[in-house]
Amino acid sequence: MELSTGGAVPCGKDKFISRNELLLHLKTYNIYYEGQNLQLRHREEEGELIVEGLLNISWGLRRPIRLQMQDDNQRIRPPPSSSSWHSGCNLGAHGSVLKPSTLPDIQVTDVDTATGTENPGNGTAPRAAEEAPQLMRTRSDVGVRPRGSARTAGEQRRLRRHRFSINGHFYNHKTSVFTPAYGSVTNVRINSTMTTPQVLKLLLNKFKIENSAEEFALYMVHTSGEKQRLRGSDFPLLARVLQGPCEQVSKVFLMEKDQVEEVTYDVAQYIKFEMPILRSFIQKLEEEEDREVKKLKHKYSILRLMIEQRLEEICEGPTAM
Repeated sequence: MELSTGGAVPCGKDKFISRNELLLHLKTYNIYYEGQNLQLRHREEEGELIVEGLLNISWGLRRPIRLQMQDDNQRIRPPPSSSSWHSGCNLGAHGSVLKPSTLPDIQVTDVDTATGTENPGNGTAPRAAEEAPQLMRTRSDVGVRPRGSARTAGEQRRLRRHRFSINGHFYNHKTSVFTPAYGSVTNVRINSTMTTPQVLKLLLNKFKIENSAEEFALYMVHTSGEKQRLRGSDFPLLARVLQGPCEQVSKVFLMEKDQVEEVTYDVAQYIKFEMPILRSFIQKLEEEEDREVKKLKHKYSILRLMIEQRLEEICEGPTAM
């Protein structure tokens, strides 16, 4: 679709960018990710330019997070070409599996009614996971298997406990509180109209995290040490496009609000210096400060003398008359 190039696009509270400039940034971004799923698409809807696609977010948490203990009876529909069925059954009142009547080519084994005649050498079914680099969320463990590959009762109990996979490790009810590896990456599909709180809620919901979105914030972290918090009125996808595509220069991090302080560019340029160099900087600044203080004292001492002389002249005037 051919887009009009006039007008401005909002990229935060009282912040705007021209449409031409944004399209140039977007073109550079897509060239960098050519042939990858991180390329962004754009369209015009009611005169508004909308950008959409995947946004990489790195985990930067210092405290553990809590995973939900149940899937809220989430049902996952398998694709027609799938070789195995997942979540093709319903749960009864006490967690028992009810056999579906619409799938004649599969059989369902109930956990409580499993017999010892099952073949223990068949292994477990492959776990389906969302496509996210190094960060996966497994689908519900409640599932059915093709005929002839039924699970044992122990396997079914284990799969009912295991629900989440992050960085390749599966977490069960006993280990539902954990801290993601610092710097590991996930992604969410968003658009340029979604604000920071909306992106946070989407990310937490994707992995069924119980913690409130109010506990976290998104930060643009640069390799220089600069940390810039994205405000509630900011649009993270546009912020990523405007910062450039290279994650060796800057990354979007999910962090706790009360654990991170913003670092400005002026401060960040001194962070990586050694202590002796920083001390020499401080010494130079103190010497410069002393010089400025002496200049100011000398300036105002002269002004004070001038004022005092003028006051004396005023006082002596009437007496002379």
